[in-house]
Amino acid sequence: MFAISLGDDGAELRPLEPWHAGEYLAHMDRGREYIGRSIGLPDRATDLASATALLQLYADKAAADSGRLYGIWLDRVLVGGVLFRTFDTESGNCEVGCWLEEAAVGRGLITRAIRVLIDWAVGERGMHRVEWIASSSNTASINVAKRLGMVREGVLRESNPYRGVRHDMEIWSVLARDWRTQRAAGGR
Repeated sequence: MFAISLGDDGAELRPLEPWHAGEYLAHMDRGREYIGRSIGLPDRATDLASATALLQLYADKAAADSGRLYGIWLDRVLVGGVLFRTFDTESGNCEVGCWLEEAAVGRGLITRAIRVLIDWAVGERGMHRVEWIASSSNTASINVAKRLGMVREGVLRESNPYRGVRHDMEIWSVLARDWRTQRAAGGR
């Protein structure tokens, strides 16, 4: 298995696979309340069987080249992750996303990990467009999109029913040519 260093703070990015289900469930249990404020991953991993099923879903997506799931380990502890929620090579479009335990917030882990994903999607796989979709109330997620140089394209008003409340969802994106320009200039 591979691990990609995310810097000299002991953070690594690795594939998150079904055999990690116990570790993933423990991670979700630690971060369930914090992570669950914005996304439904904790609701989908409530026991070992459901955690395994979720990780298997992404293993199947990886095998079909339609999505991928990676964990972020900090000092050998799973603290969050990033993913290609969708990955469509025919259209050249994909969507990235993330989650993180509260104890790991503020270290730039998500920004660094998403850079790795976008570099790979654009540079290795020839993706044309990378999307980021987040609740308008999720300031931390919106700030990551800004740090990555993404452009806010619009708001889908009250489009996401989550835990009994309808949320506005913001669509952000970066096009391959813009990503390459930013990276060549040493930015983002």
